[in-house]
Amino acid sequence: MSELTQEYERDFYGWIQYHVELLRQGKLAEIDVDHLIEELESMSKSEKRELISRLVVLLAHLLKWQYQYQQLADRWQQTWQGGSWRGSIIEQRWQIMRQLQDSPSLKSYLPEALNQAYSPAVKIAIAETRLPLTTFPKICSYTLEQILDENYYP
Repeated sequence: MSELTQEYERDFYGWIQYHVELLRQGKLAEIDVDHLIEELESMSKSEKRELISRLVVLLAHLLKWQYQYQQLADRWQQTWQGGSWRGSIIEQRWQIMRQLQDSPSLKSYLPEALNQAYSPAVKIAIAETRLPLTTFPKICSYTLEQILDENYYP
């Protein structure tokens, strides 16, 4: 096992700092290429996972808003206004937009991320509302534009 591999396994942060310095100094021949590639690929996957995760939460709250909001507002004589759901919807939209600004190439991944996020979002909505599965569409009925529109509440 090479010294760089040992450092990677023993002290990841130190390994990163060392490689940052190697890159700054242009010492490319000394770089632990295999692990660097592995870490860059992992970073890419992490960005995708974060986008999907935020979409899951956003979609779950949009579904609850659409399918349960009025029922709860009626039950509590118009005093319930869904403030925590609204707050979560606003927060997730903001975080998604921030992520897309930081990594604009993720925009092309949005349709796939939406497809991956919808089913878990429905499961969360079912668990939290106790509404039957048949309440919710089998595929997402919201467009990406609606999902990200700060004024859209179904």
